[in-house]
Amino acid sequence: MSQQHTEHDHEFLDDVTDAEAREQAHRERGTARPITVVGNPVLHRECQEVTAFDDELVALVDDMFASQRAAEGVGLAANQIGVDLKVFVYDCPDDQNVRHVGAVCNPVLEELPSDQRRLDDSNEGCLSVPGAYMELARPDYAIVRGQDLQGNPIRVHGTGYFARCLQHETDHLFGRLYIDRLSKRDRKDVLRQMAEATPKFETVPND
Repeated sequence: MSQQHTEHDHEFLDDVTDAEAREQAHRERGTARPITVVGNPVLHRECQEVTAFDDELVALVDDMFASQRAAEGVGLAANQIGVDLKVFVYDCPDDQNVRHVGAVCNPVLEELPSDQRRLDDSNEGCLSVPGAYMELARPDYAIVRGQDLQGNPIRVHGTGYFARCLQHETDHLFGRLYIDRLSKRDRKDVLRQMAEATPKFETVPND
């Protein structure tokens, strides 16, 4: 699916300009934290709304960018480092291999009209289910609305892999992992893959 262009494009966040420099600035200020994995209670419940748009939130986002890079991910939700807040970060390419970098607080996926929904059944993985992948059909175009780190309203849109990332990270903040959308058989296969794999990054062991 090609990039969507409408007369309302100006309403969308510019998350492309200076993407590399912005990601680097966040990451260099932050400290990588270990990743929580499936079974940790914080991953399985809806997170709290972000209400304080302050230095503490900025510091959290810096740590999230550092953690995402350390784990070689393209998106990370706050609960994946054990923080019960509705915020995610991303550093992800779209269908045209354009790099998108940003952070979204209190994200909500917009319902798309049927003519803008085409399913993409590519593989999906998750830092909280390390070493495992499974095909999962998701719309190949997504729009997320939310707030930036100052509390201003924003809208982010993406195609292909980036659309998948936006949907995946928003799901996290409502207590849903991608494996929750799989059949029982596929979920069992994913958990088997995870059990047989050795994480390439630091994780938080479940008690």
